[in-house]
Amino acid sequence: MVEAIVQKRPASPADIASPAVYSDGIPHEGFAAIRGCEGLVWHPYEDNGFWAVTRHAEVREVSKNPGVFSSAIGHTNLWDLEADALEARRSLIDSDAPDHARLRRVVSRVFTPRAARSWEGTARDIAAELVDEFLERGGGDWVELVAAPLPIRVILAILGVPAEDADYMVELTNHLVEGTGDRPSLPDDAYGNVTPVHLLPFNSPASHALFEYGERMRQLRIAEPADDLVTGLVTAEADGERLTPSEYRNFFQLLVFAGNETTRTAIAHGGMALADHPDQWNLLRQRSDLVEQAVDEVIRWATPVMHMRRTAACDTVLAGTQIAEGEKVVMWYAAANRDPAVFDAPFRFDVSRADNPHFAFGGGGPHFCLGAFLARMEIQVLLEEMAKSDMSLERRGEPVRIASNFVHGVASVELGAA
Repeated sequence: MVEAIVQKRPASPADIASPAVYSDGIPHEGFAAIRGCEGLVWHPYEDNGFWAVTRHAEVREVSKNPGVFSSAIGHTNLWDLEADALEARRSLIDSDAPDHARLRRVVSRVFTPRAARSWEGTARDIAAELVDEFLERGGGDWVELVAAPLPIRVILAILGVPAEDADYMVELTNHLVEGTGDRPSLPDDAYGNVTPVHLLPFNSPASHALFEYGERMRQLRIAEPADDLVTGLVTAEADGERLTPSEYRNFFQLLVFAGNETTRTAIAHGGMALADHPDQWNLLRQRSDLVEQAVDEVIRWATPVMHMRRTAACDTVLAGTQIAEGEKVVMWYAAANRDPAVFDAPFRFDVSRADNPHFAFGGGGPHFCLGAFLARMEIQVLLEEMAKSDMSLERRGEPVRIASNFVHGVASVELGAA
């Protein structure tokens, strides 16, 4: 059966896997060409390939059927991992039930909407400070001055990590993003790493540094518990079970990376969008009741994480296409969030967009992002503080983009402020 399926694989009309094609932004024309094909297309990658899932309906179907489309078999990267690397790098996002459900139960209480709201005052104080400084300067690098410091300072405050280590955490997560591209800058032994990089998340020695830092925090909180998330991770339990040291370190890294990089990317693209569409910013300033809709539009527009892989746990059919057990199935959120079958005028930035079922936090199902409420809160607080300060943004140059097929990253972008 597998041989018959291979012979019938329709080829992808566009390259959406090479990091280089993202140097100028998301290749929307390529995604549109794939969306327009009947069924699914097969995209070559390394020695094999994957089924490209680009339409909104199919992304949702894959997301909500973890029994068929596994996160644990073969991991969630585009590339394949050896068995030892699979286990060494496994985190919440790379797990299936029952392990996934257990891990989520252990930590879910610290990621509720109520828990996120408890940090709103901290986020608002940081956002107000950053907005005031950006205005005083008359603008500058929006990423360096606003998009990067806001989420990292918030997540570090929640974790209990000293604020003076924020720049170091940003440095490490920047190197993790490099690991998804074609221009990594670190030697394998950076940060004192002695672990083969294939065993490290993102194939990066920066993961070793984050593991080491997280372990120091774990030992500190075992000895001196505090009212912070690291203490919560160390002491949390469900059904009598706690996180193992390995589960903790992968969780710590995931929280630092996801709590920083993805929200930072949303804010970076949000700032550019508001500068490029002053009518939308003026509308939001006049209509504060639109702020929650504006937050979702910023997130849809940015799509910080552009894809996630699943692996077929059995022979199945999706979009009329036969998929064999063991084949990769990749959900491209960057394409689904511009699907004209779901979004009216998908390439229009519209802060009043009411129907906005974007996939920036995953496609629903058991892997819906734990930090979604926190990310939304941070972006909302920033928009509110910008409006309160009567800030207006303008473009001063093109963004320096990160060549990654995974994170829609922006290294820097100059914006003016008045």
